[in-house]
Amino acid sequence: MENLISMRNLGVDKINSLIELAENIESGKVKSDMTGKVMGALFFEPSTRTQLSFETAMKRLGGEVITMSGTKGSSLEKGETLSDTVKIINQYSDIIVMRHPLEGAAKYVSECVDIPVVNAGDGANQHPTQSMLDLYSIHKTQKSLDNLKVCLLGDLRYGRTVHSLSFALGAFNPEFYFVSPEILNMPSYILDELDDLGIKYTQTDSLDNIVDDLDILYVTRIQKERFTDPEDYEKVKSSYVITPEILSNVKDNFKILHPLPRVDEISVEVDKLKCAYYFQQAKNGVYMRQAIITKLMEKCA
Repeated sequence: MENLISMRNLGVDKINSLIELAENIESGKVKSDMTGKVMGALFFEPSTRTQLSFETAMKRLGGEVITMSGTKGSSLEKGETLSDTVKIINQYSDIIVMRHPLEGAAKYVSECVDIPVVNAGDGANQHPTQSMLDLYSIHKTQKSLDNLKVCLLGDLRYGRTVHSLSFALGAFNPEFYFVSPEILNMPSYILDELDDLGIKYTQTDSLDNIVDDLDILYVTRIQKERFTDPEDYEKVKSSYVITPEILSNVKDNFKILHPLPRVDEISVEVDKLKCAYYFQQAKNGVYMRQAIITKLMEKCA
């Protein structure tokens, strides 16, 4: 691995290798040492979990972090190009982790620098490190990634986490259920790719008759910031609310995941249930991001 830009860059072997490395880091069997290394964290969009978990991951490995949050106070406000900005960060750091509102920005940056680049989210396109921590969480709770029944619910049009996860799980023969309001359906290019892979999926606007058969329910918020028309958001903003009653007959192995933040799509009463796994999922992000940093920095160590 030279960069991590998209889940398309990873096949089954690399996914399994990262999961195994994250397990070994979490258990203490593997100790990665980033002493003397610096991570440039460039977050042009707001972030809590991704930014802080990457910073935590690097610091727990003994490395340092330099951070740019937004463009305020930076030379980008003076008209500096993104290309020039990252070429400067290239001089100060050993790896770049970047979130940007434009699709394709991470790939562009990877072509401008000669250090590893990690895509921490590019618009509504991809979020591969979130997908890897999701896969790690699924593997930990299900003991396998193969042949699972998985429902992706909520904003499937703009949700980069579900885009990446559908590509990622597609290699493990899942049965997908895509549940969303019609205007937020999964993009056709993703469905076309799943068709090419022969992956089974059902697209619907209702959870009825689905939940009790699931292994994983992956919930996402309706992303207000992606809507160009506020009225469209108002029509769909509270389309789904997961409550304990909805989950009363789920399987023993069933788990709910959510990339967070949540708004109102999962009732706080669900937090008390054994199937609620989203806070542990966030913690798993540190181990997986330590694994990603370690893999990408192998050539630089």
